[in-house]
Amino acid sequence: MKILILNGINLNMFGKRDPKHYGTITLDQINARVTALGQELGTAVECFQTNHEGEMVERIHRAHQEGMDAVLINAGAWTHYSYGIRDALAILQCPVIELHMSNVHAREAFRHVSVFSEVVRGQICGFGADSYELAVRAAVLAVKGS
Repeated sequence: MKILILNGINLNMFGKRDPKHYGTITLDQINARVTALGQELGTAVECFQTNHEGEMVERIHRAHQEGMDAVLINAGAWTHYSYGIRDALAILQCPVIELHMSNVHAREAFRHVSVFSEVVRGQICGFGADSYELAVRAAVLAVKGS
């Protein structure tokens, strides 16, 4: 099983950016945690981060070509307005899970809307860095049909 975790704009700044919402853990630390969890669960986890929308779309296209079993996405602010990323996600035939470290529904009104919601299996948010591990577990269950 292969799971791709996509991280969007500004998420490379975890550990430095707004610790009230994102804590002090870095993206590298999160990547190490989900990679270790993937090994424990018998799945390969690949992590990708970009601050460039076109690169994100291209990586989603490659995920389709590579036959990824599941895709997890924390697109950051793109979640709320990127129809280009939304349309790329809609191409995928595998389960797609949207995730966020903060509870986006308890924040500013613009964060309450996800343009991805119609094309993802579900959303996990509000559990800090644990949102990533919960999303990996949800992806494994979705692929296995549970």
